[in-house]
Amino acid sequence: MLFPVLLRRTLLFCFILTPALALRAQSDALHQADAAYRAGLAALNRGDLHAAQASFAQVVRLDPAAEQGHSALGAVLVRLGQLPAGIHELTVALRANPNDHSAQENLALADQQTGANARAVPLFQADLAAARAAHRTLPAGVLESYARALASLGRLPEAASMLAPAARAQPGDARLQDELGTLNALSHNWPAAEAAFRAAIAAQANFALAHLHLGSVLAARQQPGAVTEWMEAARLAPDNGPIQLEVGTLLAGSGSDDPALPILQRAHTLLPQSAPAALQLALVLQRRGQFAAAIPLFQQSLGQHPDDADTLINLGMAFTQQQQATAGIPYLRRAIALNPKNAMAHQDLAAAFIQLNQIDDAVTEMKAALALDPGSPQLHYNLGLAYKMQDNATAAIPELLAAEKLNPNAWEPAYVLGLLDLQEGRYSDAEPQLERAMKAHPDNGEGWSMLGSVYSKLGQLPQAQAALERAIQQIPNQSDAHLLLATVYMNEKKPDLAIAQRKLAASLMREHMNEQRALVATHSGNSLLAAGKLDAAAVEFHNALGFDSSYAEAHRGLATVYQRQGKMTEAAIETSLAAKAQLNPPSN
Repeated sequence: MLFPVLLRRTLLFCFILTPALALRAQSDALHQADAAYRAGLAALNRGDLHAAQASFAQVVRLDPAAEQGHSALGAVLVRLGQLPAGIHELTVALRANPNDHSAQENLALADQQTGANARAVPLFQADLAAARAAHRTLPAGVLESYARALASLGRLPEAASMLAPAARAQPGDARLQDELGTLNALSHNWPAAEAAFRAAIAAQANFALAHLHLGSVLAARQQPGAVTEWMEAARLAPDNGPIQLEVGTLLAGSGSDDPALPILQRAHTLLPQSAPAALQLALVLQRRGQFAAAIPLFQQSLGQHPDDADTLINLGMAFTQQQQATAGIPYLRRAIALNPKNAMAHQDLAAAFIQLNQIDDAVTEMKAALALDPGSPQLHYNLGLAYKMQDNATAAIPELLAAEKLNPNAWEPAYVLGLLDLQEGRYSDAEPQLERAMKAHPDNGEGWSMLGSVYSKLGQLPQAQAALERAIQQIPNQSDAHLLLATVYMNEKKPDLAIAQRKLAASLMREHMNEQRALVATHSGNSLLAAGKLDAAAVEFHNALGFDSSYAEAHRGLATVYQRQGKMTEAAIETSLAAKAQLNPPSN
């Protein structure tokens, strides 16, 4: 959860000034100084700071020892924004009279404004002690400045307690309430933070920042309403790039990628040069499977932060997810060079090598990842799967068993172990593994088909029939399950049912063969079309449609031929047929 740096405000400086100079001797210079001092007070009363500055400067020239003159001049200079000169005069005044609480207060305010918070805090402490001794309270503006000085030094609870009276004195000041909430939130005083942010919203309902902060507090307290508050903040500040970015980041971090996406897109539009905006948008796009769109955003972020290992890993993985592992590998290698102990980088590099069928390299990277994170069930599973791809069941099985032990709820290790046992003819060992896998992941038609085959091998015909019938419900167009069920029906002395399943399997195999033939003919037609041989291309597309009349790509190819031949009516018909086939593909 992020909260902004405390807001700085322009504060009214204090003028607790002596009515007239104490004259140490009767002289014309001192009389003139006294008159100039009175003139300065009059100028202050009518709000003429420049005239007051001139008068108090005259006091200091005429009577350099007059502490009141330095104090008054310093206060006016600070009020005019001439902070270094004002701080100098106030320091001179305090050196001459350490009990000048006006100078003390104004110097503390000036130091806080210039960032000299370590020097300001003791002055504020002395000022507060003097006020309490005199049974008076410090002005709200002084308490605000004191709180900011404490906060800058990391003394957050003290800062919150100092700001609270000022907030109570000004309940309609939404920004002050928000600032108090921020201090409490940074101190993890969630109830007080929530109350302050709600007070800010009560004072100003369209205060986007307060809605943003309230949402973060609700999220920290695991209470409902966080997303609603974040969305309201985004709605209220549509052209505020930082708020859009923070809202989108918070939404994505809470698992709400769908609402986060348009907000982060807007943030990136408003902040086109922002590396964080590009990175956060890229991460959401990557999680949504939009890898091609994510890649240039990751690259933009890397342009400003070339040594960010996490961004390098995400970019490398995005290339792999886009089936461009060769392009991703250099980024993953750079990430590992920057941080050799990053197990994720080794794991993702292994995935890239698997895509390129470099299984030996993948195994090396997975072993490196496991050495860094030996308790990861996913890494043990990945290594076991890589060994399986090498047909090294001896090495695969211990890794898969380790994955299964570390995460008994995962179905994948049990499934792969079952397949290995099935391949080796260990049906009794395969049975419990596949049963465990299917119980955890029942929406796996291929798995039910495998389990049905195991039951059949073990002579458990009712269980085999049930498993295969469930497989067919999920993958009705796969011929293998129908053939296996036909065998089970024959063993159960149900010849009519067996014959029906064999006929279905034969029909599906013919359809599959025709699909393959249509694919080959269409590829040939596309090649001829690219070469400009329109008549020959048309023949191939017609051949493809003869094998499979609903093959959309063949209709599109034939439409292109007709367009180039000027047969626009025929082209329109084929385009329509292609669209219809695309909308109603054969179920698999």
